[in-house]
Amino acid sequence: MTELFKYKYDELFNPTLTALHNLGGSGSVDEMEEQIATILKLADEQVNEIHRGNTSKFSYRLAWARNYLKRFGLLENSSRGVWALTELGLKTKKVDKEVVKRKVVADDRQERLNKEKLKPIEQTDEPDDNEEIQKFSWQEQIIEELQSISPSSFERLCQRLLRELGFQNVEVTGQANDGGIDGKGMLKLGGVLSFHVIFQAKRYKGSVSPSIVRDFRGAMVGRADKGLIITTGTFTREAKREAQRDGAPPIDLMDGNDLAEKLKELRLGVDIELVEKVNIKKDWFKTL
Repeated sequence: MTELFKYKYDELFNPTLTALHNLGGSGSVDEMEEQIATILKLADEQVNEIHRGNTSKFSYRLAWARNYLKRFGLLENSSRGVWALTELGLKTKKVDKEVVKRKVVADDRQERLNKEKLKPIEQTDEPDDNEEIQKFSWQEQIIEELQSISPSSFERLCQRLLRELGFQNVEVTGQANDGGIDGKGMLKLGGVLSFHVIFQAKRYKGSVSPSIVRDFRGAMVGRADKGLIITTGTFTREAKREAQRDGAPPIDLMDGNDLAEKLKELRLGVDIELVEKVNIKKDWFKTL
């Protein structure tokens, strides 16, 4: 099968820097991906091409690019998923990809030696300790579990999730010929403002198309203030555009990776084991 997205992770270093400069120095992953797709003039088919599971080749290789640029000192990221240029990054418009890779591999080798893992180190394209890349693994495991349960169980999970997020009067309707509406609820802000929300729960292995978003919007009009589509799959680039199309009521989207993150955050079906790591500050002892 012919590969549509042919850019390697290191070929995305400079587009990533350019995207963040265009965004004013910081941006979410979604904002960066849209910028980079525009910079590289990518077709929707290239952006949507799946790497494995629920992750596109575009997203996966960009994650590696961000990892390298972070380790090179040009990027930083917050716990809320916002990436930003460092002081050095703000001064850097372009890098030599070979220089970046050599430094990261050298740093990785030194870190392993410091941990007394003295086996021979071969130069690889991808160091194995990147949290963002490892995240794809546990997300995929959660998504596999979700895709193995029944549609009604998935609807109940979405109901539980919305309740945990602060929604009230959450009901699963799941009536046939109801425009794809699976449930409804109400979100109250500050104890004053309330929004009526309808949701659609799609236990998908593939990608949600823009036609599904359009049909759901049609069912939403006149019945709710907001609409939310939750899926174990992905949303195509076109579906994301349709959800935020000018002049139409916006639809919020939660794909499989977003859903996995929320389940982890709320500890729904997920346990987190914290491992203590002790770092010795050698320089501190030298100051005594």
